[in-house]
Amino acid sequence: MKMKVLLSLLALWGAFVSYAQTNDRYIEVTGTSEIEIVPDKIHYLIEIREYFVEEFDGKSKPEEYRTKVPLSEIEQGVRKALAEAAVPQDAIRTEEVGDYWRQQGQDFLIAKRLDVTLTDFNQINEIVKRIDTRGVNTMRIGELENKDMLAYHQKGKIEALKAAQRKAAYLVEALGKKLGGVLRIVEEGSGNSFSLSQSNVMSSDAASFESFRTIKKKYSMLVRFAIAD
Repeated sequence: MKMKVLLSLLALWGAFVSYAQTNDRYIEVTGTSEIEIVPDKIHYLIEIREYFVEEFDGKSKPEEYRTKVPLSEIEQGVRKALAEAAVPQDAIRTEEVGDYWRQQGQDFLIAKRLDVTLTDFNQINEIVKRIDTRGVNTMRIGELENKDMLAYHQKGKIEALKAAQRKAAYLVEALGKKLGGVLRIVEEGSGNSFSLSQSNVMSSDAASFESFRTIKKKYSMLVRFAIAD
């Protein structure tokens, strides 16, 4: 007799749980936002590398290259061009140094990358106009920074949450219901909407950097709301 009562109670509990699960009413939506941030610090990366004078005479073959221009001379010219572009010396940091094999039978060519911190994109135009590109392997925009980045991140996430709320509200209202409280929030992956690793930026016009003048960040929030009568 006790066993039958127990089985009956378990059956009733199972029915209650099943009913509770099927009776849950909620809507789950994704809200997104995008923010453009004007950088106050621009990392401009200049890679310099030793070269042979004969490379630029228009007639010599690689096996005839003899007169190598040392890295110290190239760096001196680059730093002079940067100074003329109003870039202070303390804004220039040596990031890495390496050896690059040129061809079989040729000398190693020493290379170095300079990380130049700028505050204005127009400075790039001034640098490009003054720099001797012989001995410069690549120039490109690196990381863009803003001192208030954390505040921008918070704003972007809040706007994404509000967007999710607006979307959920008009969807349930279309069914004659009302939006209830928040049941679940999941922050989805966010990041730059473009890559900053552009290669060989050697233009003579700063307008070429137009698409890189702002930091574009996208935010996405998955939110579950209860549905009320």
